[in-house]
Amino acid sequence: MTIGGSWVKYGVTPMRVAQGLLCALLCVCALGQAIAQGPVRTLTYFPVGPIYEYRWKVLELALDHVRKAEGVAIELQPYDEKVTQNRGIHLLQSGAIDVIALGTDPEREVAMRPIRIDISRGIVGYRVFLISEPDQDRIARMDDDAFRKQLTFGLSSQWADVPVMRANGYTVVTATEYDRLFPMLAAHRFDALPRGIGEAGIELKAQRQTYPQLAIENTRALFFPYPIYFWVSLDDVKLAGQIERGLDAALADGSFQRLFQTYHASVIKDLKRSTRRVIRLDNPLLSADAAEIDTRWWWR
Repeated sequence: MTIGGSWVKYGVTPMRVAQGLLCALLCVCALGQAIAQGPVRTLTYFPVGPIYEYRWKVLELALDHVRKAEGVAIELQPYDEKVTQNRGIHLLQSGAIDVIALGTDPEREVAMRPIRIDISRGIVGYRVFLISEPDQDRIARMDDDAFRKQLTFGLSSQWADVPVMRANGYTVVTATEYDRLFPMLAAHRFDALPRGIGEAGIELKAQRQTYPQLAIENTRALFFPYPIYFWVSLDDVKLAGQIERGLDAALADGSFQRLFQTYHASVIKDLKRSTRRVIRLDNPLLSADAAEIDTRWWWR
C-alpha cells in the first residue's frame, strides 16, 4: 500500500488520477481528430444579399455532407464588399473569393470552373416583372407580340440573361449597378424589370417605401433554361470535387429538395394559383455540357 500512501501523502487520490487520465485521453483524441481533418479552410463566397441566401444554404448543405463523409474542416464567410459580378469573377481568379453562385454564359465557363449541377432547379429561369402599377391594364391588354415589341426591359449589364432576351427579340436597357434599376423603372426609363419568382417579392418589399408605385405585373412570365452553378477557380479541382460530391449526396438523400421547398414553397403555391401566360424563350448561351433543367420539383 506504499503507492496508495504516497497518493494520500501528496493530496492525490485515485479519483483525481483517473480524472487526469481521462482528460489526457480526450486531449489526445481531439488532437488526433484535428490532425485527421487538417487545417480549417475558410471559403469566401459571392454574391451576398437576401435574394442569394438560398444559394449559400445549398452550399452549406453540400459541405455538411462532405464534412461528415470525408472529415474535412470547411467554413464559409461572405465577401462583404459591394462589387459587380464581373469584379467578383476577377476576385475569384485572384484568390480573394473562393466560390461564386451565378448563372452560366460562355465567358464565365472560360474564366472559372463550374460545378454543373443546377442549384436553382430551373426556378431562376422563370421570370416575372416589376412594373409601375399604373401600367398593369396597358400591359394586360397586349398580345405576346406587342409585349415583346412595344415594351423596354431593364437589366443589369452584367446579368447573363441580357443576351438571352436580346436574342429573342426583346429591347433591353442596361445599368451597370443593380441598385440603379429601381429608380430607372420608377422614372419610366424602361417598362419592366424581369426578376426570378423567388426574387421579385423580396425586392419589391425592400423597395416599396422608396418607390411605392412599383408592383409585380399580373399576366405574364418568361421561362428560359438558365442553370445556376457554383463556380470555383480553374485550378481548384479539389474544392470543385468536394462541392460536387456534397451536392450529389444532398440530391440522393432528399435534403436538397427539402431545402428547396423550404425557400420556394409559398411562391410556387402563389404561382400555381395565378393565370399567367408563360412565354418560353430559347437560351443560345448554353453549352453542350449544360446541366439538365429539372423543373419537375416545382412545375409540372
